Amino acid sequence: MDGLVPMPLGPANLGCIENSNAKPRKSPERFIIAKAMERQVTSAPKGHNLTNIGVWSPDSQWIAYDTRLAEMGTAFDGSTIEAVHIDTGEARKLFESIHGAHCGVVTWHPREWKVAFILGPENPTPDWQYGFSHRQGVIVEWGKPKFVQKLDARNLTPPFTSGALRGGSHVHVWDAKGDWVSFTYNDALLERDIREIGVSVPSRRVHVPTHHIRNHSGEYFTVIISRSTPSPRPGSDEIQRACEEAWIGTNGYLRLDGTRQKRALAFQGTVVKANGESIIEVFVADLPEDVTQQGEGPLAGSSLSRPHPPKDVMQRRLTFTSERLFPGIQGPRHWLRSSPDGSRIAFLMKDNSGVVQLWTVATRDGALTQLTNNRWDIASAFSWSPDGAQIAHIMDNSVFLTDAVTGIGERVTERTSAQASPLPEACVFSPDGKKIAFMRRMTIENIEANQLCIVLVDR
Repeated sequence: MDGLVPMPLGPANLGCIENSNAKPRKSPERFIIAKAMERQVTSAPKGHNLTNIGVWSPDSQWIAYDTRLAEMGTAFDGSTIEAVHIDTGEARKLFESIHGAHCGVVTWHPREWKVAFILGPENPTPDWQYGFSHRQGVIVEWGKPKFVQKLDARNLTPPFTSGALRGGSHVHVWDAKGDWVSFTYNDALLERDIREIGVSVPSRRVHVPTHHIRNHSGEYFTVIISRSTPSPRPGSDEIQRACEEAWIGTNGYLRLDGTRQKRALAFQGTVVKANGESIIEVFVADLPEDVTQQGEGPLAGSSLSRPHPPKDVMQRRLTFTSERLFPGIQGPRHWLRSSPDGSRIAFLMKDNSGVVQLWTVATRDGALTQLTNNRWDIASAFSWSPDGAQIAHIMDNSVFLTDAVTGIGERVTERTSAQASPLPEACVFSPDGKKIAFMRRMTIENIEANQLCIVLVDR
């Protein structure tokens, strides 16, 4: 069982921390030294991996994680989903996979005591092992580790089933209300390298015939909402790949005409410049309330085409950065993140000096703003505070808080060596806005693994 270890790295993390020697390269008035308390909350000699968002229980007291051992979770070898209490160090097993399956990338429902995560194939075979197009989303309730709900249905044989997928889903995230779930998707039948964005909606259970051993029914009606193409026209808004999505706002966003778009997703889309170079831009998909209606093609796809988006899904490009010195989204792997009011979408892009900064783009009209002007690259995925006032991220081997209006940064953990630095995969605010969860790589009992830490934020 994991225990509470309040001082993981010796004097570097003994509580109130100041680093008055830190100086930004550009404008000193944009950097503040903060005082905060860091605590290590896991210590077992095994992996503890955070997803980039949704790791906290609704009461901000438990953190959910998977147990993949490799750094950055690159090997999908975890067999349990667990949660640790941040004050007592108690660890609870929420789920354990069986029959050769593995599990990971867990996110918590925003209001209820249940989690969603990836489950790899049980009884894997040489032609059906874990992979982009061979995974699925499942839901497990707190205290019911053997009661597994299959989120998305799968049908690999024609006639395909509306509301079911033909491949694998990945990184399942509930919207702010806890109703719909977003994910990324790879088809198992056609153009497997193309990634799309999908949503699962609790409108009705989807029943799938058992004509294929890997077919299964699902509790949610599931559709693909983005549209990619293998060969986008250079200079167009067509995309090769859609990924790293985020729900926009806690209640959507206000359109230019003053009406509210209640459900929308921002995502990263790979476009091709006129000169043939590929870059990544910010896209938005406005979603209808009813996603069960067919649009330009069958929701389930066909033997010749991948699944099509539902009727009235509107996909639009939000950023146009191809003429910049350093065009497109860049920096560490990260997911787009919307401000709680839905007005801005944050992402990473290099400034004209080649430094990775936080930028925001207005959801309504695409107005682009460079938020930070830091000396150092932003080095991680990031998250907004629940009130929209700050963004948490890693930079210069520390956890930072950046003011979402001024771009002023606060260092809230002491700067460490690169080896001991917070890891880039996650830096996640708690629902109460008082804590940030992140990971450090440590060696315990001769096993090198990710351990979970939090920093208490005095706001």
